[in-house]
Amino acid sequence: MPESSEPFIVIDDVSKKFDGTTVLSNVSAEVCPGEVLGLIGRSGSGKSVLIHMLRGSPDYRPDSGRILYRVNYCESCGWIDMPNGSTCAMCGSKATIKEIDFWGLDDRDPLKLAMKQRIAIMLQRTFALFGEMTVIENIFEALGEEMDEKSKVDRAIELLKFVDMTHRTMHIARDLSGGEKQRCVLARQLARNPILFLADEPTGTLDPQTAEIVHTTLLDSVKTDKMTMIVTSHWPEAIKLLSDKAIWLEEGEIKQQGDPEEIATSFMEGYQLSEDREVEKGEPIIRVQHAKKYFYSIQRGVIKAVDDVSFDVAEKEIFGLVGLSGAGKTTLSKMIAGILDQKLVAGRIEKDLSITVGATETTSDTYVSPGANIRIGDIWVNMAEYGPTGRGRATPYIGHLHQEYSLYPFDTILQNLTVCIGMKMPAELAKIKAMQVLKGVGFSDKEVDRILYAYPDTLSVGEKQRVALAQVLIREPRITILDEPTGTMDPITKMAVVDSILSARKELGETFLIVSHDMDFVLNVCDKAALMKGGKIITLGDPKDIIGHLTDKESEIMFGGGVEA
Repeated sequence: MPESSEPFIVIDDVSKKFDGTTVLSNVSAEVCPGEVLGLIGRSGSGKSVLIHMLRGSPDYRPDSGRILYRVNYCESCGWIDMPNGSTCAMCGSKATIKEIDFWGLDDRDPLKLAMKQRIAIMLQRTFALFGEMTVIENIFEALGEEMDEKSKVDRAIELLKFVDMTHRTMHIARDLSGGEKQRCVLARQLARNPILFLADEPTGTLDPQTAEIVHTTLLDSVKTDKMTMIVTSHWPEAIKLLSDKAIWLEEGEIKQQGDPEEIATSFMEGYQLSEDREVEKGEPIIRVQHAKKYFYSIQRGVIKAVDDVSFDVAEKEIFGLVGLSGAGKTTLSKMIAGILDQKLVAGRIEKDLSITVGATETTSDTYVSPGANIRIGDIWVNMAEYGPTGRGRATPYIGHLHQEYSLYPFDTILQNLTVCIGMKMPAELAKIKAMQVLKGVGFSDKEVDRILYAYPDTLSVGEKQRVALAQVLIREPRITILDEPTGTMDPITKMAVVDSILSARKELGETFLIVSHDMDFVLNVCDKAALMKGGKIITLGDPKDIIGHLTDKESEIMFGGGVEA
């Protein structure tokens, strides 16, 4: 709860346009010391723009309006702190209240520079780590050179305990899972000793268990370090949990502000699940048999990322790989896609199984190399085999949306969806197809008109993610693999994506393999799902049946107390 009724931050009637498009319009709010302000809204509503404006990012200067920070300022040492006392916490000298017109000052002004040093930020889908350093070395780097070695070690361990990462202290940062990287980033930001923490969708791509850790850590940090926090989310539950007050942004304007519970309820109106899923499935098109992928790390030894996994996916089926961070879902999906080498270990295939290794069919009672196999026509292709008769034969028919996708930054969205990915068709037909697929992933007619000739950098992260999904679907692949496809999407957009997946399956005969920790999404879109833990499949079947194989704690974390069958 806020420590003072006097504002620390004043957002005064700010507006902003990019390329003639209004992204913020006359937004005003006040945030008190120790208060948490939640910003909720669909992708592209202006949440991230406001976060960058508060941070002082160069391209986000308001076209009109002001950002004011009221702080304690020490003339003796230049220390900036919350406006809640008259003594400098750093040197003990007298401090006075200063009002910093953040964008009214030159970027080199000492006051602005001092204020920027006390602001920490977590950006969505961004893992700002030194990949070759260990986890603790990353924390040391954030602490700076001023601390003596013992104090630095003590503080680093304290921060790693805070984010539940002491079991990864000496691991190389690049080897961490996405959720572990996010927690390491959080520890690095807390190491800066901020008075303002800007969290832009801090848990949008995390599994529920990791998200709960991050949420709890953020709340504890606000209380322990007496920070102020502004957090964005498209998830009502996160806003209700984290915020003291909330603002609902819609197309850059404040639609509602006040009590987080009331705003979350209003935002969820119209959030409906799709029921259209009837389709006749075919024969298996993906066959995984005793697939294994082991990694070796000096610090961790042998890591069994995928450990003897077997299952089939039928043609036109929507199959989910479900599990918490580090379960092996993404590694397995890359093996199926043929973009990750498989360690081939001899194993026995049951007598009724027929698969192909490369181009040579092997049948009953034969020892073969197990792994992931894709059916192209009547021929099974082993995705561990190199060359045009191996996985090269199957990859043209597979679409893959990676968790860390990218768009061509210097080309328009239309170009990203057509010429950039080798679409060869008349320009007008390509445009019509691009518009159709953009509508299929949740963009309205008005939004399609806005973004079609825009560049990726002018879109929000959630909008970029939908364009990346459209980039996969526009190719009309036989098999589509989606790795965390809804990580930064709001619930309403997510349902549009559900509809687009169901429509692509029904109209185009596509098969989907979906890697996700978003159980609401999996329950709504998948016909079958496999629950993974520690590289193994724990259970496989109807997504609803997974619930019975979770511990009480896992069920509480993943479903918020349970899911109706």
